[in-house]
Amino acid sequence: MCPRLFTIGSFSIPTYGVLVALGLLLGLYVAGKLAQRSGLNQDRITNLGVYIAFAAIIGAKLFMILADPAYYLGDPSRIFSLSFLRAGGIFYGGLIAALATAVWYARKAGLPALETADVFAPAVALGHTVGRLGCFAAGCCWGKPSGLPWAVAFTDPLAHEFVGVPLNIHLHPTQLYEALGTLLIGLFLLRTFLKPHRPGTIIGLYLVLYSAFRFGVEFLRDSAERNFPFDGPLSVTQWVAIGLVLAGIAVLLRRERSTAGAAVGQPG
Repeated sequence: MCPRLFTIGSFSIPTYGVLVALGLLLGLYVAGKLAQRSGLNQDRITNLGVYIAFAAIIGAKLFMILADPAYYLGDPSRIFSLSFLRAGGIFYGGLIAALATAVWYARKAGLPALETADVFAPAVALGHTVGRLGCFAAGCCWGKPSGLPWAVAFTDPLAHEFVGVPLNIHLHPTQLYEALGTLLIGLFLLRTFLKPHRPGTIIGLYLVLYSAFRFGVEFLRDSAERNFPFDGPLSVTQWVAIGLVLAGIAVLLRRERSTAGAAVGQPG
């Protein structure tokens, strides 16, 4: 739709990069405010947010390779191509890398794991909303052809050049579906966070709600991922979504069984 925010001569600013950066800043801001409310060290939470951002970028790129190894490993030069660098990657790869980094840093910095994860869950969802608007602007993560009234057709040749989106074909605006979904999930998590809750409630709900939502959206995505296993009905991303739904349920069940954790998030 608008792959470049503006151009001055040969210099241009990509809309995707600007919106992803804004999403990151929004996420850090929300996480800092929620950390303050929970009595967590804001500096450590901010540092963790920066580590998570770098881990998410690397993880998203690695998951792109793992999702289609024949394409990238068959010609490793594609890993260093401009199209690979411009692509945002696969969100779940970034999420898994971010979760692993959060666990490592929380232990190192002495932060309580579940309370820290609860702080970041609404922040990630709301930041992701802005990032998905960047995807829509760039044309990446496009949907399958659709005849619905709200289907969109990309017409900018730069969008096709940068990310490969087909032009002049009406497609499901899956980027906007996700932006709306993550916005609603983020607001729900934020509202739940501000009420008394046990540690692990917010991250557990996030894993269940977002993963279930993403599982459904994947059926509308025009994904290049190879279905797994044996070209079955589900993509690699959908299998990851199932795993994270189960992980979220496990966190919620563990929270329910815990009688020692005090409720947090009370006004104060």
